[in-house]
Order: sequence, then structure tokens, then C-alpha cells
Amino acid sequence: MARKPTDVSVLHGHRVVTGPELRATFEAAGDPDDPVRLRRRVVHGVVLVLLLGLIVGAVITALAIVNGQLRIPAAEVSDEPAALCPAASFDYTPNEKINLNVFNSTSRPGLARTVADELLGRKFVVGAVANTDAGYRGVAAVLSGAAGQSAAFSVQRNVPGSDYFQDGRADASVDLILAGDYKALAAADQVDQTPGKLSCPRESRRIADDAKWPVIPTAAPTP
Repeated sequence: MARKPTDVSVLHGHRVVTGPELRATFEAAGDPDDPVRLRRRVVHGVVLVLLLGLIVGAVITALAIVNGQLRIPAAEVSDEPAALCPAASFDYTPNEKINLNVFNSTSRPGLARTVADELLGRKFVVGAVANTDAGYRGVAAVLSGAAGQSAAFSVQRNVPGSDYFQDGRADASVDLILAGDYKALAAADQVDQTPGKLSCPRESRRIADDAKWPVIPTAAPTP
């Protein structure tokens, strides 16, 4: 019995792709006129050009900075201390509603007691009366917390030339620290009781030491 001719294009039931067919397939896939391939090539080219431009620009900028041809602006640090002076205007608080402590930071003995007695005569409610150390030069420092600013304003009107400082106390009490330039209180019948603002430090009248901003006693008061 004659054998049936073998079909070389079929192997185990699968069609065998010939060389010419495979080459024709790749040539069709690699058609240079394919719009999809052209678009991809354009996109890739644009991306490469942009990356190259960024690299070149970064190198040029770095060289300019190193050579001093380009300066990057930086925020300037101000030497001025932060403004602590309240901007609000205050009404004059009646003397009898003000709790006031009087301290003497000078070498004059009995100054705190003398001034405290004068303030008592004006109906201020005087508490502590003592000597203390304070890093302040001027007439007098008036200290209070935020709650005592109106009272501090009234004290300043009685102590011409005094400077106001705010500290962290929560109550409305006020400290009056007498300093070397203190001479006298304003005459009782000439105290200005119209509304106004607190008077804050003048840099020429205090020690140039940022650690003492605001100025507070540096030691516990001593009798």
C-alpha cells in the first residue's frame, strides 16, 4: 500500500510558518510609514530634548552661582527686636482699681518705700515694696501682663518717661521698677487722664541685650 505524501507545512497538526512568511510579517510591522510608530518617535525625541535642556540649564546655573555671577536672594534677618508695644488705645483706669508693686533697682536706699507711699496717697493699691536687680536703664520700667495693660497705662501717666514691657502674668497687677534716671512722679493734679497708648522702650535707654527683652527682674526682690 502506497504511503500518503507528508505535508511539510504541517507539524503535529500545527501549520509551520515559513521563512518568507515570517520576514513578510516583520517587514509589515516595521513599516516606517506607520503613523503610530512615527508619533512615538516624535514624543521620545521631544522628551529627550527637554531632558537634555534641563541638564544643560542646571549645569550653567550651578556654574554661575559658583562663579558669583548669579546670586540667589535670601531673606534678610532684621536686627530689630520684635515689636511688643500694644497698638491699642486705653482709657485711664482709676488708681484705686490698680494693684501695684514697687521695686527699687537703684543704689538709693528707701526709694521704693518713698515712691510707694506717694502712690498710696493717690489711692493706688500697693502690694510688694522691695529692692531688686533689673537690666534696665532709664526712668522706670512698668511691667504687666495682657490683662493689666490699661492699669499699666495709668501708672505710666503718673511716671513720666517710663517704658512699658509686657510679661506673661495672667492677672492685672502692675510692677513699677524704679531706675537710675528716676526723679519724681508727675504732679498729682497734672496727671493726664485722657485716653492714649502705652509708651514702649527706646533702644537708647536700655541695655543692648536681647536676652533681656522684655526687661524683667533678674533676681528675687529683697526687702
